[in-house]
Amino acid sequence: MKKLFAEFFGTFWLVFGGCGSALFAASVDLGIGYTGVALAFGLTVLTMAYAVGHISGGHFNPAVSIGLWAGGKFSAKDLPGYIASQVLGAIVAALALKAILADKGVGSFASNGYGELSPENYGMVSVIIAEVILTAFFLFIILGSTSEKAPKGFAPIAIGLGLTLIHLISIPISNTSVNPARSTSQALFADGAYLSQVWVFWLAPIAGAIIAGIIYKTLFDKD
Repeated sequence: MKKLFAEFFGTFWLVFGGCGSALFAASVDLGIGYTGVALAFGLTVLTMAYAVGHISGGHFNPAVSIGLWAGGKFSAKDLPGYIASQVLGAIVAALALKAILADKGVGSFASNGYGELSPENYGMVSVIIAEVILTAFFLFIILGSTSEKAPKGFAPIAIGLGLTLIHLISIPISNTSVNPARSTSQALFADGAYLSQVWVFWLAPIAGAIIAGIIYKTLFDKD
């Protein structure tokens, strides 16, 4: 149960901190903009990886859990509990954000989308390609930095900076998912047809994570 609570709180912080920065601080005068939002997402993962990573592994993302399973680093029997905790943590964070925005309305609610729902009108194929590639490299970073042969204690920094870079690349494309829990929580409450597109933000990140897990296990995780 400690592991599941750790995943719940870690994912809550990721959504509340990352999406909250986009909702509250990105668009105001002298706000943080895309760069600040990207950094906020990276900081949420970095801080919670240090806080509870030693308890649960610090996944905070169904695609990460599945990718680690594909790479032989996580047990299949633990997947349902981890994914449920992550999605629930994300939804509770979204509810908190919605409550703060009660007087203003949620609008797009920092949701992910393609076509007219993409920040810069990127189509579905472009979004799928970006999400697959970026999630795959996110898993490479996680698997490599947490390897027994990697320098100890620095994995959260590499992972947090990796997620920052991913957001710097892809906020204009899809508002950056690489995390099905984060996509689901926001789409549930957003104004617009975001929920009808959320399947893409499950399929593409999970596909990218599985690809990365298999490649890393096959090519790099051998003596």
